[in-house]
Amino acid sequence: MDNKNKKIHFVKMHGLGNDYIYVDTEFNDIPDPSKASIEWSKPHTGIGSDGLILIGRSPDADFTMRIINADGLEGQMCGNASRCLGKYVYERGLTTKTTIKMLTRAGMKMLYLDIDENNKVRSVSVDLMEPVLEDSNQFSVEGDPLPDGVFVSIGNPNYVIFVDDVEAVKLAKVGPGLEFHSRFPQRCNIEFAQVLDDGNIRMRVWERGSGITMACGTGACATLVAAAVTGRTKRHATIVMDGGSLDIEWRESDNHIYMRGPATTVFEGDIELPE
Repeated sequence: MDNKNKKIHFVKMHGLGNDYIYVDTEFNDIPDPSKASIEWSKPHTGIGSDGLILIGRSPDADFTMRIINADGLEGQMCGNASRCLGKYVYERGLTTKTTIKMLTRAGMKMLYLDIDENNKVRSVSVDLMEPVLEDSNQFSVEGDPLPDGVFVSIGNPNYVIFVDDVEAVKLAKVGPGLEFHSRFPQRCNIEFAQVLDDGNIRMRVWERGSGITMACGTGACATLVAAAVTGRTKRHATIVMDGGSLDIEWRESDNHIYMRGPATTVFEGDIELPE
C-alpha cells in the first residue's frame, strides 16, 4: 500500500489534561506508529499530545489499546487513556456495552462506563487488577540525595517519592535523571506525592516517554498503593494532580486497584502520515 499523503482520521482526547491522539486501526493503517507519534505529538508542528493511542480488535477482548508515547517508546498501560478509550468506543457506536474488556501490553483490563441521561459517558472506572510491589533502596541522581521511594507496577513501572512540599520539587530538573536511572532498565514513571491533612494526596508526575504531564492514571494508582503500604493513608483516597483529581481505591476484597474519573473529547480531524 502506498501511504504517501494518506490521510489518517484522529480524535484528540484527554483525561485530566493527560492528552493523547486516538486512531481506530480498523479504518486507519499506520505502518510506523513510533514515527507518527513523535511527529504528531509535537505542539507547534503537529497535533500536540503526550502520545498516540491505537485502538484495535481482538478475539480475546472487546478492544485492544496500544500506547506510543511522545518519544516513540511503546508503553504497557495508561490509566487516563483507558478511560478515554471507553468514551471513544461507546459514543462513536463501536459498542453498546457499558462493561468493556480491553487488552493491553499489561494484560486484560476492565472498563465500567457511567452513562448519563443523554447517552453520553459521564465517567469511567477502570479495574487495573493487582499492583505489584518491589523493594527500593535510597539512591541519588547526580549526587543530590532523594528520599526513599516505593516501586509499584500497575502494568507499567512507577516510583513514588513522598515529600513534605510537592510544589517545591523541581520536576523538570530531577525527572529526566530518575526516568533513565540505571535502577530502572525499562525507564520509569516518577511520582512526587504529599499527603494532605484530609488524608487525600497531592501528586505531580514525570511520565516515562512524555515528561511532565497534567495527570497520570497509573501514577495515581501507584501513589495510593505506596501511601497505603507505608501507613500514610487508607486504601481509598482522592489523588489531586495538576489536571484534576481521580478517585482511587485498592480493594481488600480482591486486591485490585480501581480508578474512577472523567474523559474529554477535544477535537478531531485528518492528518497526513509523516514522510
